Amino acid sequence: MTFGEQVAERDAHAILDHAVERGINFIDTAEMYSVPARRETYGATETIIGNWFAARPGVRKKVVLATKVAGPSRGMDWIRNGSANLTRADILAACDASLKRLRTDVIDLYQIHWPARNVPSFGALYFDPTKEREVSGIHEQLDALGALVKAGKVRHVGVSNESSYGVAEFVKLAEIHGLPRIASVQNPYALTSRALDNGLDEVMHRLGVSLLAYSPLAFGALTGKYDESGLNGSVQPGRLAMFDSMKKQRWARPEALEAARRYNALARRHGLAPAHLALAFCYTNWRVASTIIGVTTKAQLDDDLAAWGLALSPQVLAEIDAIRWAQRDPAQ
Repeated sequence: MTFGEQVAERDAHAILDHAVERGINFIDTAEMYSVPARRETYGATETIIGNWFAARPGVRKKVVLATKVAGPSRGMDWIRNGSANLTRADILAACDASLKRLRTDVIDLYQIHWPARNVPSFGALYFDPTKEREVSGIHEQLDALGALVKAGKVRHVGVSNESSYGVAEFVKLAEIHGLPRIASVQNPYALTSRALDNGLDEVMHRLGVSLLAYSPLAFGALTGKYDESGLNGSVQPGRLAMFDSMKKQRWARPEALEAARRYNALARRHGLAPAHLALAFCYTNWRVASTIIGVTTKAQLDDDLAAWGLALSPQVLAEIDAIRWAQRDPAQ
């Protein structure tokens, strides 16, 4: 999601080359990227990845390519004219546009970025039935995804920012109507955002749906870069410090930054880099099928990969849970 905003195309291609060299074989993007979302950069990340495929014959076959169709407008009136719905026709058209930008014949995993129905997400805590409205149902959306699979444009389907109800309903309707079963749910999962552990993990385990954990470093807060001087004084500013719109996100809440400082201090007490603690927690967690890391440099990529294979001791895991018991999930 940084490609096209924080990362120029040439640098993005160098990062992708390095990623493949290091053995990474899964790339996730979305039609709405780059982030922060702007009219001028809509689709830029897909275009950059598509140009990379075109310039390197054969590399497309080496990676699992995932992208996402944006849900109802969240202030982005340049996507489907700001529609408050996500219809069958919307999904079909968005997929064709993504295929064109990505310069590929097939998307390996096509996901609905966020639900069309009323659901608490992106930091909202409670379901509010007074916000119910008429939108396309899960069956209609799943039928559209099924049509894409049948047409050979998509291999597998998934969801993102979904609830326990949504995951269960997608699976149930697929089985009833003979439609594609969702393979995965892409939700936030980080030391400061573990709401998934409160029931969605059981649903996923029992129904055989995999977790693609996003924001494992809490938008940089779990690297320690904001520990000393907060968002406004970081010597290595990330998205939370660079963009005003990001400072309003859940990851930038004072209580989320305070919890991050506690986890980062825990890492240092045990001789670990904060980022390595946060990533190892995700890399080794039974709930996680794959961890989505976002980087802006090759050095950052290498540092994230250095946490692979790191086993956290029972003592460290117990101390992690002690912090969560005290502060729960401030960035959920």
